[in-house]
Amino acid sequence: MKGIILAGGAGSRLYPMTRVMTKQLQSVYDKPMIYYPLSILMLGGIKDILLITTPDDQPLFKKLLGDGSQFGIKLSYVIQEKPTGLPDAFVLGEKFIGEDNVCLILGDNLFYGDLDFLRLAIKEQQEKKNDLHGRVFAYYVADPTAYGVVEFDKNTKKVKSIEEKPKQPKSNYAVPGLYLFDNTVSARAKAVKPSARGETEIVDLILSYHNEGKLGVEMMYRGLAWLDTGTPRSLLDAAAFIGAIEERQGLKVACLEEIAYRMKFITLDQLQKITSDLPKCSYRSYLEKIITEEA
Repeated sequence: MKGIILAGGAGSRLYPMTRVMTKQLQSVYDKPMIYYPLSILMLGGIKDILLITTPDDQPLFKKLLGDGSQFGIKLSYVIQEKPTGLPDAFVLGEKFIGEDNVCLILGDNLFYGDLDFLRLAIKEQQEKKNDLHGRVFAYYVADPTAYGVVEFDKNTKKVKSIEEKPKQPKSNYAVPGLYLFDNTVSARAKAVKPSARGETEIVDLILSYHNEGKLGVEMMYRGLAWLDTGTPRSLLDAAAFIGAIEERQGLKVACLEEIAYRMKFITLDQLQKITSDLPKCSYRSYLEKIITEEA
């Protein structure tokens, strides 16, 4: 299983913050936004990851994350010249995907909670369980009219219908920015035609699997937090949420060095070396505390 993070886009809803720096490099409490989707892929056991960026922002991402070796992962980069729709991620990533399955996460989506649902979905995707070749996730929301909405059979996990922002939703389950597909996804993405707004739509790509009876759905557990950070208000709310969790527990969310160690991507000695190179700050102190506890 490979991973793709789509971190391009204009970020127009966050202007003027995004005039000089993409939204995925804006801070969410104490870390850049990109740390959060990257942490989800790492916690899902995915180590080979492609980061899709704008031309101007790619050097900044490379300065921040490098080739990923310090986290025991492999990071590759590709430029998206202009935002043309989410399916474009699979066109740009065709060579990267190769013969593998792929997990796409949007760079402004944050998840917090038990991720066993994702690990199970990745396992079932790789096994093609129930002859399903694509999987979306279902998250219960109070007002589904603002989202893509999925209706599905809870026993077979097969999708009955999927609609984009319906006026009369058939369920309360929204589809967040996290998707699993097989290696036919690039060819399917190339076949998707632009919508009236001039971009290709992820729902059309998803429907190509659904129309063949190959689309499944995985429910996100109650208690899992899904946060979109595309507006100033939602960005503030996400920062407040992460801050509250970290201050109450004394544990950091999306600390990539800690995740790399806990997932056994790096050793304790490697964690010590990484930490020793950090400036003196609360982030370093947190990692030093982990090293002391684990020694």
